[in-house]
Amino acid sequence: MALSFAVVASSSSIMCKATNANNHSHLQDLSYIKRAALISDKSAGFTSPHPNFGCVIVTPSAEVVGDGYLYAQGTKPAEVLAVEAAGERCRGATAYVNMEPGDCHGDHTAVSALVQAGITRAVIGMRHPLQHLRGNAIRAFRSQGLQVDVLGEDMQSKLVEEARKACLLVNLPFVYRAASRVPFSVLKYAMTLDGKIAASSGHAAWISSMLSRNRVFELRGRSDAIIVGGNTVRRDNPRLTARHGGGHMPIRIVLSQSLDLPEEANLWDLSDVSTVVVTQRGARRSFQRYLASKGVEVVELDILNPRDVMEYFHDRGYLSILWECGGTLAASAISSGVIHKVFAFVAPKIIGGKNAPSPVGELGMVEMSQALDLIDVCFEQIGPDMLISGFLQPIPDLTPTIPSEDETFAIDPTVAPFETSIIFFYKTWDLYGAFSNFSPHPIQMPDEDGNYVTWFSVEHYYQANKFIGVSNPLAQDCIDKIKSAKSPEEAARMGRLTQRRHPHLVRSDWESVKIDVMYRALKCKFSIYPHLNSMLLSTAGSVLVEASPHDLFWGGGRDGEGLNYLGRLLMKLRSEFLGESSAASENTCIAL
Repeated sequence: MALSFAVVASSSSIMCKATNANNHSHLQDLSYIKRAALISDKSAGFTSPHPNFGCVIVTPSAEVVGDGYLYAQGTKPAEVLAVEAAGERCRGATAYVNMEPGDCHGDHTAVSALVQAGITRAVIGMRHPLQHLRGNAIRAFRSQGLQVDVLGEDMQSKLVEEARKACLLVNLPFVYRAASRVPFSVLKYAMTLDGKIAASSGHAAWISSMLSRNRVFELRGRSDAIIVGGNTVRRDNPRLTARHGGGHMPIRIVLSQSLDLPEEANLWDLSDVSTVVVTQRGARRSFQRYLASKGVEVVELDILNPRDVMEYFHDRGYLSILWECGGTLAASAISSGVIHKVFAFVAPKIIGGKNAPSPVGELGMVEMSQALDLIDVCFEQIGPDMLISGFLQPIPDLTPTIPSEDETFAIDPTVAPFETSIIFFYKTWDLYGAFSNFSPHPIQMPDEDGNYVTWFSVEHYYQANKFIGVSNPLAQDCIDKIKSAKSPEEAARMGRLTQRRHPHLVRSDWESVKIDVMYRALKCKFSIYPHLNSMLLSTAGSVLVEASPHDLFWGGGRDGEGLNYLGRLLMKLRSEFLGESSAASENTCIAL
């Protein structure tokens, strides 16, 4: 039986775009998408974890004529297999794929297979999680004349959301890895009804039933690797195999800071699968050589902590990792934020024992209000045991967050909500750091008498304008100090400090004019520096976001909750410059 990383379906309700006339077709679409998601998971446990792709081809008469799934990395794409199965009946048919194709070799095999076969419509469960592939296949399909419907974008309803979630669930490890830059990590443990993972003596065989242990073997088969700590090796001498008689076998990983490990252990037997020992740099060199002589790979890290370990194995390409460690390492992993999901097998047994170990060690919490709540909790009875599972971290939403979305689209109608890319800028040394109001580009702006004055940066000009026109010698003194500030940071510090300490020196209309002040300064900057103008125009079609996590007015905020006025002003300028360029081209054509 295949083990699902399933969660409770979302109950959020969205108005459906479909009319009564096509409700039946709408429901059929969702059933075929769910079928594509289901078959995409068929190779679980037989091949190493990989993105799950499934494709179902259906004729206009609602006949399924072909399907396929990606068996393993490096094998034929699901779309190619489905086309081969359907043959000529692909003409005029609809292809249902649980996830946007992501050709990795640059040959666009999956897209080409559907286009050349005569598919006229593609229904896609979710966009590709990887940024460099996201939207590529969708754009390619549309450029070839296919109708493309993406769940949650072109099709919306409560049922659509449930189908989309089915597509998301089957690729949870891939989605989490793309969002968090660490492998999807599951903490698994079995405990008695009174919360013990072993007796006081350390004896733990067996807490759960054979049925539960078989389920653990399935979990292992879905993982790139299994992690244990040194205590587990010393106490239990585990083998950590999938024990399914064939197919994928996960790597065994041992974390040990001191390398206080036994010379004889089942994990040093590499006849079925390899073992990697991760330790702190310099630990027991002689024992490292001993392990190496047995073929065990030893990896040294400067500091041994779960976060660094997971980042290391992310860089090695691991997608999903199962933690079967004791309470001390489990607590450290949870505290490090690398555990995404928990599987707890609870056996109807009571063992007692003051010193009997529990599944999670010290987390530093002293009040029940600090307890970590699981999300999307599921309960399943497995023989006499109860399996409780849930997420410690919410399922990532990889849809780009656009601050002040409606205002952004009003400024630049060419920006599309799902197709657009987002360009972040913040510090002047970033790739697009020249967009910052702190960039070292002097500007010349007219003063109150119409005379042009040079300011070292946009920020200098902006901060000084807080006090312009105020009939107070202190205000003029502040303007002079800001103007001569050695850096934009210094100018900002002076202006903000004076505004806080002496609010009476700030011009009375500041809140109503500050956006225009910034706009005029930015327009000057991007008008007098051709290379900055070219850089701004090169971003056409992209959303510009000032990425300050704490400035919720000029910036986009940490999670897109900011107003992003700086980004919006730049997009406004971009539209104006593009319009001027277009008008100039038209005038040139007329003159010719």
